[in-house]
Order: sequence, then structure tokens, then C-alpha cells
Amino acid sequence: MRLEEETAAQHELTGAKASALATARRQGLPTVPGFVITVDEVERIAAGGPLGEPVLQAWRELSDDGRRALVVRSSSTVEDLGDSSMAGRFESVVGVTGWDAFRRAVAVVVASRHDAAAGSDTLTGHEPLAVLVQPLLDARCGGVLFGIDPVSGREDRLVVAAVEGGPDRLVSGEVDGDRYELDPTGERTEISRGDGGVRLSRAQLRELARLAKRTAEVFGGPQDVEWAYDDAGRLRLLQSRPVTAEPRGRPTGPVLGPGPITETFPEPLQPLEIDLWVAPLREALREALLLAGTADGASVDASPLVTVLGGRVAVDLDLLEPRQETPRVLDRLDPRPRVRRLRASWRVGRLRSALPALARDVLVSADGVLSGVPELPELTDRQLVAVLHRARPALVSVHAHEVLVGMLVDPAAPRLTGVSAALRVLARARQAGIPEAEIVATNPVVLALAAPRIACCPQLPPDVAAPAGGPPGDADDAGLLREALRLRVRWLQEVTARAAWTLGERLAAAGRLSRPEDVRGLRLDDLAAAVRDVGYELRPEPVEPEDPLPARFRLGSTGRPIPVIGTAAGTGAGGGAGSGPVHHGADPPAGAVLVVRTLDPSLAPVLPRLAGLVAETGSVLAHLAILARESGVPVVVGFSGAVDRFAEGATVRVDGASGAVEEETS
Repeated sequence: MRLEEETAAQHELTGAKASALATARRQGLPTVPGFVITVDEVERIAAGGPLGEPVLQAWRELSDDGRRALVVRSSSTVEDLGDSSMAGRFESVVGVTGWDAFRRAVAVVVASRHDAAAGSDTLTGHEPLAVLVQPLLDARCGGVLFGIDPVSGREDRLVVAAVEGGPDRLVSGEVDGDRYELDPTGERTEISRGDGGVRLSRAQLRELARLAKRTAEVFGGPQDVEWAYDDAGRLRLLQSRPVTAEPRGRPTGPVLGPGPITETFPEPLQPLEIDLWVAPLREALREALLLAGTADGASVDASPLVTVLGGRVAVDLDLLEPRQETPRVLDRLDPRPRVRRLRASWRVGRLRSALPALARDVLVSADGVLSGVPELPELTDRQLVAVLHRARPALVSVHAHEVLVGMLVDPAAPRLTGVSAALRVLARARQAGIPEAEIVATNPVVLALAAPRIACCPQLPPDVAAPAGGPPGDADDAGLLREALRLRVRWLQEVTARAAWTLGERLAAAGRLSRPEDVRGLRLDDLAAAVRDVGYELRPEPVEPEDPLPARFRLGSTGRPIPVIGTAAGTGAGGGAGSGPVHHGADPPAGAVLVVRTLDPSLAPVLPRLAGLVAETGSVLAHLAILARESGVPVVVGFSGAVDRFAEGATVRVDGASGAVEEETS
């Protein structure tokens, strides 16, 4: 069946690859001619039948009776799909000349589905398969074009990788080529040079951008395109399939990240916890930033300050972290930022003398709030809701002073921390045989070791050892005051958590909730309404916890995080983040981070059991990188010297978004 025929666009007859090319050809895209041995014909061949006369005739016409080399490729119904590309899992044979070589090439492609199934948990070896045949293109250069950033999902970025000759060496991982990031018009925004790369002209980049736009229009979404320029300088579309990365839109707003808030909220939160604890933090940050003068009111009002994605909390790093970039010329001429910094320095200088006394007053006030809470079982439902509401202003005050005092802390100065004190207390109490509940009741400092969570009791770490004694500290030391304020934050969170849990138990006992823990999925207003009105219907909406957020990201127009790249030694190829022991060589154990020199396609069967993959060479556009990303395996490529740097057995963390690979110490 020739690609020009209308029925060639039917996926069930010709497979995904061939049907896409047939569709593209009928829509006027610059494809290469060819024909398809259909799914039914392949089944006949697989059963032992010879190649039929129609195949022979099509071969003669396309190959000029054997004088023109061909490419014989798979076109399965289960590859090149939106949720799974199956990139490189089936065979292709390049440079096929002569009828006998053609018959052998077809046999190799047909047999490859059985070979692929041997190393797969999902393939059976009986997947419908067609064979696509096209002339071998004498390419000046070729590569891969992504209609969106395949790692971050940014829809305002196109990614092009280009190599000399055709794209085969690039997609196999043999070389990484030159990598271009473009805006939608084809203007270059970033470029990195690699092995086997080729320089593309501005006209070629603009033409590729137009091809990305056109394929997205034809196929209804951003495409992963293999392309080449032939010996006459004409752009050719060799393959088009949906990008398997999640589209995340265009990045907007400030740079966000978990940053300093990770210690406060190390675990994902549920709706009621967000209402109880994140809202006061947001208000406190606003007050602290305005009081210190480190940000103007317009910037603070325009900022989310604190945001929650999939239960994970992030803050505006543009406001909370010092900026390192070089100011523009206009910024240098504008006196307002310098005046603002001078005013902020003056305010912080005044705060330095006043804050210790203010902080101690806040500590006393917070302790008064905490000690004023009666035994929770003795309170009515309405009184428990009142506890939740009354804790908010106390949390705002303590949080705000914690931020302000933190501006005065010398991070290099040694001091006793709340965590070290908690470890010492917990270790000694357990050695003394004191029950866990009694430890928390008599030594609440141990709550510094437990993440805030609405539950019957905090989850303390199982195995701890008492650290060495901490250095003595001055009562007015900013660091010690900050630790004291952070402990009060944690205690206020625990009081509200216990009050909410008590309400959850009562609502479950009354049949209004299935389980006490379902109270976490409520909003505070709904919980209060249910206490006021026994007929109020409760519908918990728990949040499905997501993977940890990138260290630095901006929100896309779809509301999803788009990592801010640029500080890693390698290039992130997606797949999230993971940790595990380093393994070199073949047959890695489950949970290992495989560190290799090159992205060898033979590694595909072991990908699902890996915790991460790091390669010294290769491209984010290589087949193996695509497969790993689809399997949820974090991948970093282009990490020079990775094999020598990370020893066998060392535990490393791989971040497929930023490209960072860091050794973890126990």
C-alpha cells in the first residue's frame, strides 16, 4: 500500500508510524515517498508465507529495481502513541540494496516484535505490526524537533537537536549533536554544542519552527519529529509522533521553590492542613517583608508569596532570596532599588536592637496561647473549632517574627538547634523506657523531629542517637531566638492538629465521616459549618500527593511547575527525581542508579527497575532517554566524567528536571 493511498492513513492497517506519514503526506507536509506492507500481510509473512507479487512490484518501483538503497522500518499499532512512544523497541534496517537483502530486512523487522517482547513486561510478541519502506535519504544533516520542551513541558519553547547526516546516530544515543532552544517563531534562545553536531542557519531554524507549527495543526498537538535536509537542501519530515511529555504551558510569574519552607512542611499537606497552616504563613510573610522593607508593596501584592501544588508547599524565591543577576543599564540608572535597599538596611538595623525583646514577648504570648488550651476531650465541638481559629493570629505573629529574626542570623555561627536538642531528648527518654506519648507530653521539643500532620499522634523517627553537646548560646542570640520561635510554630501546629483530629473522631463516630483521618480532606469553613449545622453534608476532597517540587520553578499557564534550568553539571532528561546506589555495567539490581558512558539501546529492558540513569554522553532526545522518561526513571545525560566521579555503591540523587546528580551522605 503506497503512502499516497487514502487507506494508508488507517492506523489499524499500517501502524502508527506509517499512518502518520500518510496523513502528513496528504496534508502537504514534506515527506519522503514509500509503501507499507500492511498488518495483515505481515501476519501472513510471519506464518511462513513469501513476500507477495504486489510487494515485489512496489519494491522495484521504489528502489529502481534494486539500484536505490532503502530503509525498512517497523510501524506497529502500539508505538508512536501519545502516552507511549516505544521508541527504538522494534528494529529498523538502513541501507538495504537488492531483493535478497530486502527480504532479509523485512524478516528482521517482523521478528523484532518477538525480540522486544523478550525483554518487556508489557509486550507479548503478537502486537499488530506493519513494515514501512522508504528510500534512504542522502541527508546533509538531520535530527529531532520537539514542538514543546520535552523535559519541562514548556509550550513556548521548541527544542531542536541536529547532527551531520541523518538522525539515526542521534536517536540511538551514539552522539548528542548540537541542541537549539527556539521560541515559536524560530528565533534562537539558547544553544549548546555536542558531539557530531552541525550548525543550522537562521533560515533553517525558522523553517523547522514552521514545521513544528504545521505538524501540531495536522495532528492536533505538539509533535516529536525526526527530520533531515536532503542533498538538495530541502527539508524532509521522516517521522512524527505525539510528544509524550506533559504540556505545561508558558512559564509565568516569579521563580518559586520549596527552599526555606521545606523544613516547615517536609511532607505533602491536605486541604484542612493548608487552611490551618499555610494561610497564616502567607500572611506572616507579607507582614515581615513589608516591615523589613526588603520588598515594595506592589511586589508583595503581586506575589503569591506561598503556593501549594499537589500538597507540596513552595514560596516566592524572587522575594525571599537575594538576586545574583547583573542589573540592566536602566536598573543602574534607576535610584529606587538602591533607595529601597538603603531603607531596608536602616530598618533591619533598627530591628536588630529591638527584635530580641520583641521576639521574647512573642514567645511569652505564644506560650500563653498554648497553655490556655484546655484538655481537648473536655471541649465541645464549637470550642474545638474556636481553638482552630484562635491559633491563626498566634501563628501569624510567630511566623512573622521568625522571618524577621532570620534576617539577623549569621548562618556560619555555631549554635544549638531545635532538632539537635530534640534528638538528644528523644534518645535519652527512650533509653529510660519512657512511652512515646509521655515523651511528647513532657518534652514537646521532640516535635521538631515530626512533620506537622493531622493525626492521632505525631510520628517520631524510630532510630535516633543523641548528638554531641551543642555550643552554649546567648539568650539574645538571633539564631537561638529563631529556633525558639520555630518550636512555637510547631507546637501551635500540633495543637490545631490534635483539635482537628478530635473533631474527626467525633464526626466519624456520628457517621458523618467514614474515618477520622477524612477530616484532613475538608476545608476549614466546611468543618466549621458542619459543627454549626448537623445537617451539613461533608464531602472530603483529599489531595493526591505529587512528586517533590523542583528546587526552582515557575508556574506554567496550565498551572503546572516548569523547572528553572541552568545550575547542573548535566542535562536533565526528565523522569522526576530518585535516589539509589550507583551501579556500573550490565544487569543492575532493582533500585539502582545506573551510571554509564553511553546510552546503549540494549539497556531498555532494565529501565523499569532503575531508580535513575546517568550517562556521560547522549541526548535528551535519544530513544533510551525517551523510554526512561516514560517509565518514570530520572535521567541525566551529558554528565562528563560521571562514571569516574560516582563510585560503585555510592548513593546518589538524580534530578531529571535540573540535571543535578548529587552524592548523598548518611
